Amino acid sequence: MTDKKHQEKLVILDAHAIIHRAYHALPDFTSSTGEPTGGLYGLSAMLIRLISELKPGYLVAAYDLPEPTFRKQAYDGYKAGRQKADDDLISQIERSRDIFTAFNIPIFEAPGFEADDIIGTIVEQTKTEKDLQVIIASGDMDTLQLTAGDRVVVYTFKQGIKDTIIYNEAKVKERFGFRPGLLVDYKGLRGDPSDNIIGISGIGEKTATLLISHFGSIEAIYRQLNKDEKPLLAAGLKPRILNLLKDNKEEAFFSKELATIRRDAPIVFRRPSDKWQTGFSLSVVAELFKSLNFRSLSDRLKVISPTDSEVLEEKTTSSSARRGIDEQSVKRVGLALWLIDSDQTTPTLDDILDFTGQSSFTEAEKIIMAELKKQKLTKIYEEIELPIIPIIDQAKERGVLLNTRHLKKLSIKHHRRLNELAKDIYRLAGREFNLNSPKQLAEVLFTEMKLTVGGLKKTAGGGRSTRESELAKLKDKHPIINLILAYREIQKILSTYVDNLPALVDKDNRLHANFNQAGTTTGRMSSNNPNLQNIPIRGELGEDIRRAFIATPGHRWIAADYSQIEMRVLAILSGDESLLNIFREGRDVHAGVASLVFGVPEAEVTKDMRRRAKVINFGIIYGMGVNALRVNLGTGREEAQKFYDDFFKTFPTIRHYFDQVISDAYTKGYTETLFGRRRYFSGLKSRLPYVRAQAERMAMNAPIQGTATGDIVKLAMKNTDTALKEAGLADHSHFLMQIHDELIYEVLAEHQDRVAGIIKQSMEQAIKTDIPLIVDISIGENWGELKSF
Repeated sequence: MTDKKHQEKLVILDAHAIIHRAYHALPDFTSSTGEPTGGLYGLSAMLIRLISELKPGYLVAAYDLPEPTFRKQAYDGYKAGRQKADDDLISQIERSRDIFTAFNIPIFEAPGFEADDIIGTIVEQTKTEKDLQVIIASGDMDTLQLTAGDRVVVYTFKQGIKDTIIYNEAKVKERFGFRPGLLVDYKGLRGDPSDNIIGISGIGEKTATLLISHFGSIEAIYRQLNKDEKPLLAAGLKPRILNLLKDNKEEAFFSKELATIRRDAPIVFRRPSDKWQTGFSLSVVAELFKSLNFRSLSDRLKVISPTDSEVLEEKTTSSSARRGIDEQSVKRVGLALWLIDSDQTTPTLDDILDFTGQSSFTEAEKIIMAELKKQKLTKIYEEIELPIIPIIDQAKERGVLLNTRHLKKLSIKHHRRLNELAKDIYRLAGREFNLNSPKQLAEVLFTEMKLTVGGLKKTAGGGRSTRESELAKLKDKHPIINLILAYREIQKILSTYVDNLPALVDKDNRLHANFNQAGTTTGRMSSNNPNLQNIPIRGELGEDIRRAFIATPGHRWIAADYSQIEMRVLAILSGDESLLNIFREGRDVHAGVASLVFGVPEAEVTKDMRRRAKVINFGIIYGMGVNALRVNLGTGREEAQKFYDDFFKTFPTIRHYFDQVISDAYTKGYTETLFGRRRYFSGLKSRLPYVRAQAERMAMNAPIQGTATGDIVKLAMKNTDTALKEAGLADHSHFLMQIHDELIYEVLAEHQDRVAGIIKQSMEQAIKTDIPLIVDISIGENWGELKSF
């Protein structure tokens, strides 16, 4: 955006508009203290992005004040239709001042004036500075009236807070058909429902645009109306419109006045002698982000490079801190930190030092290990987490063999299918359009084809959403919907796996994915680069992709999968005798639950009864509410409520167990697994009921998932490794990956039967319990064609 005329950039931030946008676009994040932070996170992310992209020399923030503005005093109905701001939004607007202060950004405000007027005044007071480009960062399109050539531009949002666009004067003309200064005349005629500016009732967007594009300002329109009506009629305006103009002249001029951004607010702005970077400190911002739990944003801070000297100092400090510290030491201490604070997933050295407030790794380690002991987490650390570090490292080093030729054939086949689907979609739509553009797709479906159904959600920008969850609601309305969903599914799988995986292999066609031991808040491992835990399992394409994961020549894959592990863990943790007995007697848990809930002998349980019981079982495990249960069961709310109530009537001990888990979580702030692993829930401190409800659902599931895939599966990895070494089979069998409650090994074919037996026994004896843990074994030459052993 900078040219020879504009060598310097001043960015003016419309604080309220940006925070409002972020607050409604992002989830309701909360800090560890329960402070709402969603809007603050969005503001901070935008600041970092804006500074990185635009590289401004000067930054200022403009604020509204709570006092009534001159517009409100002139017109009591101004913005009267707007709902009162949430308390959480108000608190974040106040807190946002700390963010601007930390970034060394001065704040401008004036009683009786809105942020737009502050911005307009700064634009006015800098108009003689020909070398300065003013960039207005705002989510409010009203500021477009201030654009002037390329000297004053508006950096605003197209959708959400990530999709941005810059408007200069030419772009405003292109969008509206007239120059920016006439936007206030446009509002004077059309009005503005968002601000409750009335305009002239009966004149809409089309008529207002026609009037202004032909005759200019409201003043010019009325001069023409008074002088001679014929040109107005010749332009296509009907006599009814002329009468509306005559009858509502006062309203038009008053609405224009309300819409006009003032340029005379009682502030004085002079370009500072020093640029904003001079007083900026990364460490100050990092400290604030730490208090707000903006961990991911702290990493992004480095890209804004405020001054060479400070960046150099930061890098030197970081380098010095790392000197003499090996990666394994950081990993071990990081695991301890993660056990202490479950939100600190995959901790780095910086996380370790930040958590302890130390610059010395040795001192930080002492503090963390003492805290680990204090919280009685040493046993999990020493008996579960530490022993599997080398197992995971060896799995990454070995990698998985990939059949890249198979994937290339799949790519050709399914790209053809994608093209066929696109043609079918265009035929049904009646024209071609960009299938990957949500805006164009929404225009086709909702404007041109007029498809609609109750309950469709909107985007943050007010448009109708084309997300999969929303399109699914339209499935029965038109056959084009299923084609679009199929197109998206294939496109996603192609781009994520089929076309992407071959580029990630080494010279031997082996894929070396990361398995992050501390990658989740529950204790379960995660995977990335690529995420092997998300490889599709269902459908033809999913099976085809899995066939590309092949055994090394002379070897076989062995997959060992815990059977219904989470339901077994629920039985163990809750101590419910009815559920325990189903497992003790080796019965099918879903049929057993169906028999008890529906009150029929197990032999008379139908397939549909079992299906519903299975939905209920998994729904209960994951803290599913009645509404979600209704959707998954495919029933009405009343019927779903009955199933829900009947389950807990049948298993009252389970109801009591969940009540106790939630009660303890509120008291302690965390839940515990069978082995004492903790997961913390800051959302329980939120003032928003739906945030607390979400935290409660997660708290219900955390001990079950943490015990099953965090404790038991990891113990199984350790036990199996030990047993294979004792049997002298360690060199012939290799752990490859953990997929939720499944462990996968690559084994020399001649030893497959013996190794399979050892794996099964080791996993089934991972913990001592009075109900059996059952492991199903499958063997094959590739992941997609494993046969039951």
